[in-house]
Amino acid sequence: MENLKYPVGQDLSPEEFSADRTNQQIEEIKSLAGKLRKAVSPLADQQLDTAYRPGGWTVRQVVHHIADSHINSYIRMKWALTEKDTTIKPYNQGAWAELADYEAPVEVSLDLITSLHTRWGYLLDSLTEKQLMIEYNHPESGKQSLWRHIDHYAWHGRHHLAHITSLIERKNW
Repeated sequence: MENLKYPVGQDLSPEEFSADRTNQQIEEIKSLAGKLRKAVSPLADQQLDTAYRPGGWTVRQVVHHIADSHINSYIRMKWALTEKDTTIKPYNQGAWAELADYEAPVEVSLDLITSLHTRWGYLLDSLTEKQLMIEYNHPESGKQSLWRHIDHYAWHGRHHLAHITSLIERKNW
């Protein structure tokens, strides 16, 4: 069950900043939309409405969650870059997944993720090392630097893409 829950392993950011790693993570974030679209586009509604693991979200919910989560990530970064002593607002992702918009066609979120990641890529590519050290406060997990934030969201995209692709492999779709 652990492999189904964490198909790429748990999120483990390094202890120290590495410009090379951060640049790799930025490239991964920028390429996620295309990989996600390629994975889910061939799927029929019945497949999209299949949970990636027992008790887990459906593929459709995962796609919509990525859109919501990455929108929040983008906004959090912009707050940290433009405000002093930023405290971000967490959200209840489980409750969001129960809202009616999570039943929408996945193309809605795929288009949103594509646009968001294109715009986010411009922001990420512009960040200086000094900006990458900026921190914000997360009420649940404490201080977070932007380079760790980037590391986490690269993992987040890999993590959920692997939920989908491993389901596709297991089901031989």
